Amino acid sequence: MTDDSDVDTVDTLVETVHARGHENVTAEHASTFEFTTDDWLTPAGDCILAVDADRTPREFDPAFKAACRNADATITATIVVEGTDGTHEATIAGRGDPDLTLLDDRTMVGRTSEYTDDERTILVDADAAAVDLDRDLVAALADGAAATLRLEVDLP
Repeated sequence: MTDDSDVDTVDTLVETVHARGHENVTAEHASTFEFTTDDWLTPAGDCILAVDADRTPREFDPAFKAACRNADATITATIVVEGTDGTHEATIAGRGDPDLTLLDDRTMVGRTSEYTDDERTILVDADAAAVDLDRDLVAALADGAAATLRLEVDLP
């Protein structure tokens, strides 16, 4: 039996991050979404979906990070939120980039643009950002619901 950081198939790698929502989650940012290990969030953090993440990009498996550096890789972020009104799920697809270092020890950011920063970016060219998420999912996060971020890399 394998855990979520092991290879699911020859060409797919997965990392899973557990976190929780926060009363200041608004998910209004139009070009990014973010998970953070910080246990707090100010109203200005309109891209942050969840706080208190249990893992960071620095802790991801080296094979996963290497796969993310392939510009032809598809990276799928699946966000599952366990709210009091049920389970909410969103899927955001993007791609890898040779400049992704995945070395940050605090946050992870998905971007709709091709921009990569020095450590935090986990995928580029995302087909959605925080503002695009279902508002019931966002409301559950604002209520402090448990959130899981599953990152899957598929290589060509």
